Amino acid sequence: MTQTSGSSVTVTTAAELADALEADASDIVVQGTISGSPSITLPEGATLRGGELAFLGKGVRLTRDNTLRDITITTMPHEVAVYNDTSVPDAGTFRFENVSTVGQVYLVAEARTTSVRVETMGLHVKEADVRGRVEQPHGYGVDVLQGGLTLWNRQPDASARFTATLRDVSVGTEQTPVRGSGVFVAGYGDREGKAAGGFFEADLIETGAVVTDGGIAPGTPDKITGGVFVVSGAKVEKVLNAGAVTTHGQNDMVLDNWGEVDQWVATAQVTSTGPSGIGFVNFGDITTLDVQAPIVTTGAGARGFNLYDGTLKDAAFHSIRTTGDGSIGVQVSKPLGALTVHHDVETTGGEGMSLVKGVQMTLKAIAFSVKEGGAVGSVTIGGAMRTRGDDVVTFEVADGGSIEELTVGGGIAAQGAGSRAVRLDGTVPSLDGIAVTDGAGGAH
Repeated sequence: MTQTSGSSVTVTTAAELADALEADASDIVVQGTISGSPSITLPEGATLRGGELAFLGKGVRLTRDNTLRDITITTMPHEVAVYNDTSVPDAGTFRFENVSTVGQVYLVAEARTTSVRVETMGLHVKEADVRGRVEQPHGYGVDVLQGGLTLWNRQPDASARFTATLRDVSVGTEQTPVRGSGVFVAGYGDREGKAAGGFFEADLIETGAVVTDGGIAPGTPDKITGGVFVVSGAKVEKVLNAGAVTTHGQNDMVLDNWGEVDQWVATAQVTSTGPSGIGFVNFGDITTLDVQAPIVTTGAGARGFNLYDGTLKDAAFHSIRTTGDGSIGVQVSKPLGALTVHHDVETTGGEGMSLVKGVQMTLKAIAFSVKEGGAVGSVTIGGAMRTRGDDVVTFEVADGGSIEELTVGGGIAAQGAGSRAVRLDGTVPSLDGIAVTDGAGGAH
């Protein structure tokens, strides 16, 4: 163990690391790779930086005002790489700067901890498996698996504070997708998925690449994950998905909101390859949603965009493309101010099973559907609404659904055998000036 300056200590072995912690060193520099250490607890105010710590059980436990910088922390994927001591009432600020882990990062306000702040400037959870976690928030008929990065205010007292500014967070890789959700932020919620206590609040959640495969068993009706999931009791000023977000498993949503978000922006592709995934699904409250890259789903029953519940003022998309039976392009079940898709909304598929609010149901791969209770001020499609599957409807507005203004630049086309371009039982503007083509190939 080498004293460098003041209470800064460089360590190269597990024994030296233990000595530095015993001495309450405020700045611990890891040189090389240290393995063989049991879980460690950082003293209040301490910084841990440099090198790599390799654990086999739990990793680094934070206490108060700790910083992790330029360090790799690894353990078994099912363990926690970084967690916090919940006997500390005020955890101060935990900072992560250029940190990589194998194993979950799990920071929580519970037990005696009632105040936490987290700031990141580069945090990569390369691999984690959180399927065995008992605590899973419930709402809308399903449980939500925790994330590789989990920030959770579990205090029922509304005065408990958990705040964050998250920059440059990435989770998983194509070779090591996280088993569970990717980025998971939540406050205290009730059994119905509504906020009921302490909030999680963030001014910014900025993600790079996120890759998950939740590992949920096929056909499971009551368990889901999200690549980036804003859960009940979370309030976020801005979510920015600056990297591609990809989910590969059963019931793996890509982007999911149960909380409150002022602005959600995605600038890279949103992809789901598993059954019953959804590119973007909303049950909470969002002011503006802007998905500037394609939403692409290829699993059976995997849909593009769903406004199931809550509120959404304005939504804009680059394009939406689904492939698979039961894979709806757009479905709106609640009021929505304006919906814009700059290019096409296209589905390829017929009838199939898909998860809806905790129930496996039979759906058809409709391109654009407004359900009863869905009321859209304006719909603007720059390209086409198109279906390629057999015996489906391209554009449907159910009785009790409505659209005030409609523009479809590329027409409405049903290309599969026995398919219809439109079924309009609700309130819609005239389709005059919009090319409408049924599956038989003739003009509607």
